[in-house]
Amino acid sequence: MSASEHFSTENMPPDQFEQNGHDDLWSIFKIMGEFVDGYDKMMKVGPCVSIFGSARLKEDSDYYKKAVKTAELISENGFGVITGGGPGIMEAGNKGAQKAGGKSVGLGIDLPHEQGINSYVHPMYEISFKYFFVRKVMFVKYAQGFIVFPGGFGTLDELFETLTLIQTNKIEKIPIVLVGKEYWNGLFSWIENQLLDGGYIAENDTSLFYMTDEPEDAVKHVCDFYQKRRPRPNFSF
Repeated sequence: MSASEHFSTENMPPDQFEQNGHDDLWSIFKIMGEFVDGYDKMMKVGPCVSIFGSARLKEDSDYYKKAVKTAELISENGFGVITGGGPGIMEAGNKGAQKAGGKSVGLGIDLPHEQGINSYVHPMYEISFKYFFVRKVMFVKYAQGFIVFPGGFGTLDELFETLTLIQTNKIEKIPIVLVGKEYWNGLFSWIENQLLDGGYIAENDTSLFYMTDEPEDAVKHVCDFYQKRRPRPNFSF
């Protein structure tokens, strides 16, 4: 392709740029509605721990079983459990919370691999979102900790966004636990060898999360953190 054939904005006059400002303005009210509905329900739940992980893992997965156990232990220690409300690790988290008689919260969204809210979410704590960013605010604002199991892009997105919020002091430091050393070790090595050694992050940034293989250890790490700190919402607008 020659230089003259490269795309140029000269080939697209501004008056041909398709946009609908009217729809954009009205979408603000839809966004506000999701925030209001989310805040109204979540502020009644109390202290929670968000559990993230793959929607694709089945009940026979070792990580699924560990997520059920983790949620049980979290609930027994007085925390509610927040998940994305879908299948896989999310279902396991809600299942464990329900099994232990804890608060089981599901923040659902319509995605190709997540067909509705799983049956272990308590109807009182079921919320469905259209906008990803509103949903992510709810995950963070009302969570006193994050326990992250192996997952895909969505799980990594939620993990790194939370790390960024803590790193930039947008929220206070809260416990982040990565369960599954075999899965996370490669990423941790890359963070050390590329981000830390390259000067892209500070040395203490690698202490923002804790890795383990055991549900008991994961929950202990969260509970120990609150021996000297009272749980509260992470930020306000």
